[in-house]
Amino acid sequence: MAGRVEHARQTGYGEEEMVDFQSASMKKRNRREGGSESFAGENGDKEYSVEREFDGKPVPSWRQQLTFRAFVVSFFLGIMFSVIVMKLNLTTGIIPSLNVSAGLLGFFFVKIWTKALEKTGFLRQPFTRQENTVIQTCVVASSGIAFSGGFGSYLFGMSETIAKQTAEKNAAENIKNPQLGWMIGFLFVVSFLGLFSLVPLRKIMIIDYKLIYPSGTATAHLINSFHTPQGAKLAKKQVSLLGKFFSFSFLWGFFQWFYTAGDDCGFINFPSLGLQAFKNRFYFDFSATYVGVGMICPYLVNISVLLGGILSWGIMWPLIEDRKGDWYPADVSPSSLHGIQGYRVFVAIALILGDGLYNFIKVMSKSGKAFMEQVRNRQKSALPLTEDGPGPIVSFDERRREELFLKDQIPTWLAYAGYVLAAVVSIITLPHIFKPLKWYYVLVAYVFAPVLAFCNAYGCGLTDWSLASTYGKLAIFVIGAWAGAEQGGVIAGLAACGVMMSIVSTASDLMQDFKTGYLTLASPRSMFVSQVIGTAMGCVISPCVFWLFYKAFDLGVSGTEYPAPFALVYRNMAILGVEGFGSLPKHCLTLCYAFFAGGILINFVRDASGKKVARFIPIPMAMAIPFYLGSYFAIDMCVGSLILFVWERTNKAKADAFAPAVASGLICGDGIWTLPQSVLALAKVRPPICMKFLSRAANAKVDSLLSS
Repeated sequence: MAGRVEHARQTGYGEEEMVDFQSASMKKRNRREGGSESFAGENGDKEYSVEREFDGKPVPSWRQQLTFRAFVVSFFLGIMFSVIVMKLNLTTGIIPSLNVSAGLLGFFFVKIWTKALEKTGFLRQPFTRQENTVIQTCVVASSGIAFSGGFGSYLFGMSETIAKQTAEKNAAENIKNPQLGWMIGFLFVVSFLGLFSLVPLRKIMIIDYKLIYPSGTATAHLINSFHTPQGAKLAKKQVSLLGKFFSFSFLWGFFQWFYTAGDDCGFINFPSLGLQAFKNRFYFDFSATYVGVGMICPYLVNISVLLGGILSWGIMWPLIEDRKGDWYPADVSPSSLHGIQGYRVFVAIALILGDGLYNFIKVMSKSGKAFMEQVRNRQKSALPLTEDGPGPIVSFDERRREELFLKDQIPTWLAYAGYVLAAVVSIITLPHIFKPLKWYYVLVAYVFAPVLAFCNAYGCGLTDWSLASTYGKLAIFVIGAWAGAEQGGVIAGLAACGVMMSIVSTASDLMQDFKTGYLTLASPRSMFVSQVIGTAMGCVISPCVFWLFYKAFDLGVSGTEYPAPFALVYRNMAILGVEGFGSLPKHCLTLCYAFFAGGILINFVRDASGKKVARFIPIPMAMAIPFYLGSYFAIDMCVGSLILFVWERTNKAKADAFAPAVASGLICGDGIWTLPQSVLALAKVRPPICMKFLSRAANAKVDSLLSS
């Protein structure tokens, strides 16, 4: 989220499960300004400075930035965004950036708070951009646990529900069903190590190497603009529009609920493109969430998802189904991995792994090369990564920001002691939560984790790509194979994935937020404390939200409202790690090899082509998502893209300014409707109407039956 794909906060795309995108206007502004809000005038003798706009306003101390109202607002926004992220996790796994929404809503609610206190005469402290940054950081840290906690991937992949859909023997040692207690304990044990791992390197990453961290920079631009006189007026208009579409989206979800009294009922099963297309999962399901997601995601991502759906459900799966009885048994269950489902799952995994491997090597090589260049530049007493070549810092903004960033130091001993203490607690505790995960597996993970966290944070600073789930998959295969199938290797691999993902993800997110704080003059101490508090909130909020979904809906079952596709993907990766490929249906492995190579080749062609050509070449990871789910959400996202495209053609300025607010309102409203929907389901309150669609022949049979 501010800096996540992984929360990929990514300019193009990032993690397989989590594609986190900035708004187009934020990206363009960030590229145009190069991560800095200061620039020379035409004659070189004038300089516009954001910090001079705030020069007359005192910067509050780090303790004053951590206000009670900030954490109250963060708590409720954390619940809201955790529900949204959880819903997306359990449906398609595509999660847009919620940083803009967190900044907007944080600004909106605290402004209401301060206006009310101002009228009563009790306002003691004005609302500052530093406090706004604290709120955004805390909300993103809290809701980020809903992703890195693995509720839609590795954690839920341990359950019996997912295990029944695989080809393994499902021995008891490889199953661990969700329970609120152990999930909260697990998250508290593993979620804080990443916060300590890179704290000593914050000056090197932010000041010495001047890493851009595009999502963190874009968020800082947004917050700075809110608190300038002109920006505050625009922010109010954005928040007003967000509120209108939030209300519309919430009420639309409520209206749809009345028509879902039975299976396959309601607008979400509307065969808008015909019954045959509906059978192959091509239809518009009237989801406000994914229309909003489509407005935030780049056009190429949406088109790539649609192309993946056409390739799989429009061409490949119908052709493979025609080979039923030859390639796989004709009497096998549709959900069995020995049948068509095996092709859907494992071909998608192969494409994801090919894409992930290519980008892992690419980012690591790029990071290594840039790091060595920076080391050489430092030896020459020059500053790297400046737009005009090596040179001293001369701008007022940079001097001011460095002064404040270096003022409130976080003791190095605290970071080292915190990491060691958290690691010891984790090494002792985790084997009691997951019996197959031996203490020495955890120790090895924690020895290598800081190095991997640095690689991920450094690469994210250069490219805005977070590869946390790639490191997690690496842990699945290494630890799973080490443990072995008979010793609970599936559970051990999935648990190790959670350990590695949590460290690598939170470390990258923290550095993104340090960048945001650097550009808004928020103290590193307040950033660190807000991250810790937000993480603690998320360790309680996210499991509770998941538990609500778990009790109210049928999670993880193909064809239901919340199929949790990546939970099955992650479990099958763990199975492959410990058991091999022997149980795959006929020719499935050949197809996997082809799509694995295809994922690498497509990425290579994209990078080898010029920018003008690359923007027309699809993204393999985005193409893989509908292989298992179908294209219904891709159509929703493309509708969102179409709305944005028309809006930009008619009034580009307004589209750039207000499209993120409209998209956020659609996402938030539909997401929050899930809360009352869950409560109604738990209370056994059923919708009164079932709206279902039949073919003409089926309808004639029904009429005949009813009349007889």
